[in-house]
Amino acid sequence: MGFGRKLALVAGAAAIATTAMAQQKVTGPVAVYWMSAQTQTGFGMPAMGGGAKPDAGAMMRMMMGGGGASKSLQLDLGSSQTNPAPAADHLPPSGLQVGPKLPLLTPKPVAAPREEPQDRYIPQEYQKPKGRMLIFWGCGEHARPGQPYVIDFAKMAAGQQNPANLFKGIDYRPMQPPSVTRNRTYGEWPNEKTRDLVPSNGSLVGAHTIRGNYSPEINFTLEEDQDFLGALNLTTNAKAPGGWTNLGWNLVGNAQAYYASAVGGGDNETVVMWSSSETQAAAFSNPDFLSPGDVSRLVANKTLMGPAQKTCTVPKEVMDAAPTAMVQLMAYGGEANFIYPPRPQDPKVTWNQQWAVKVRYRSATGGILGQDMGEMMGGRQSSRPGKPTPGQPQQPPKPPTAGDILRQGILGGLPFPRR
Repeated sequence: MGFGRKLALVAGAAAIATTAMAQQKVTGPVAVYWMSAQTQTGFGMPAMGGGAKPDAGAMMRMMMGGGGASKSLQLDLGSSQTNPAPAADHLPPSGLQVGPKLPLLTPKPVAAPREEPQDRYIPQEYQKPKGRMLIFWGCGEHARPGQPYVIDFAKMAAGQQNPANLFKGIDYRPMQPPSVTRNRTYGEWPNEKTRDLVPSNGSLVGAHTIRGNYSPEINFTLEEDQDFLGALNLTTNAKAPGGWTNLGWNLVGNAQAYYASAVGGGDNETVVMWSSSETQAAAFSNPDFLSPGDVSRLVANKTLMGPAQKTCTVPKEVMDAAPTAMVQLMAYGGEANFIYPPRPQDPKVTWNQQWAVKVRYRSATGGILGQDMGEMMGGRQSSRPGKPTPGQPQQPPKPPTAGDILRQGILGGLPFPRR
């Protein structure tokens, strides 16, 4: 029999097997468990976003490069089963160094806050926003032709610019972890009961067990190559004589892609956004995690930088427009997935899934664009306006500026650096 004939038979057998497996009946899983593992250096540490309050000295040492990396976990357990008094715990390996168990607390229902009527009258002329947003993208010493894309907030408020077409971010499919709205019963960590941080040398490697009264027991083991991603650091963050800024970083093992972004401005009426994407993508609500399929696709179309890239240049035009800006660099990792029980080989046997586990990874760093931490700490602290003196006549409210919009979190919660 010729090679072509054999190849055709193998391909046909594979197609038949795939079709048979696709027709196999599948139920469940009863429980779904996600572990989101993050490694952070520099600005934007996960602990600053609502977890346990870190020691101020440790934070300073970390930002100066002497405190190692910050590690954090988000644990989410969802189940189709219920219990009048839901309780669950994650029993981690000792190498994680967070104690014998992590309680997965089920959030209590929270009543929606009642909106109080606004008695204060604000003249319409003071309600209109002002300012603009400049969007740049791509690595290089100079911005590409056609940049920046300009958003005028006043025109947007007046309906002269379509908001749906303005904030064009990364084209990805948002991931759907377990949540209180997606599952009949849900438990999470960190929570109001415990918010312990993972030590910088904590490890995920080893056996993990999740026990609860509303889900089947879950057992899985993470190997050496399924640990936290390594620390990501900016090895170069220097403004060149030509006006652009050269970024460089260390390659992180098991990272599948990199993405850099910056947000800042020159004054309160101009917001500047830049991303390393080769296609137009504003640094707006950058995803913390991406599925492996999205990562592969976004690397292929050059939205993300590949796993071997370790340099990127921020164009001069960005630096001129935003002399003060925050830069963030992300490394996206892969996933570890487990399903129990394994799929039956006989397609006629129903696959009754009891549980499914997903572990996802990322590493990130951040700082002042074009300025290392030593220079920043040696600079002058900005002055902040004080509170109005009692008895002074109150001025009419001013329209929100571009800086106000940025500081209020429209750009994914990034801090806005004051000059």
